[in-house]
Amino acid sequence: MDIRISAKTKEKLATKHGGVTGKEIRECFENREGPDLFDTRAEHLTDPRTRWFIAPTNHCRLLKIVFVPTNEGVEIKTAYEPNEEEIRIYRKYGLKP
Repeated sequence: MDIRISAKTKEKLATKHGGVTGKEIRECFENREGPDLFDTRAEHLTDPRTRWFIAPTNHCRLLKIVFVPTNEGVEIKTAYEPNEEEIRIYRKYGLKP
């Protein structure tokens, strides 16, 4: 899978989101266990719809990965350490027993 991260997004990941790297994002895609959830908030609607999931890196750093699928793979919109509410939502709807 081709994972694309624009220069603007790389800058945001480095300066605003704790230095999240492309390597960590790839690890999260490899380590995810649940399905993608969709961002249905009006201000975040895209075509195709924005998706997200929460997964650990290989060093157990938990990240929320937000992306849009493309014909070539995925375009990363953002990635950061999730807050408790995001974790609760993903556990409820993404990691169903």
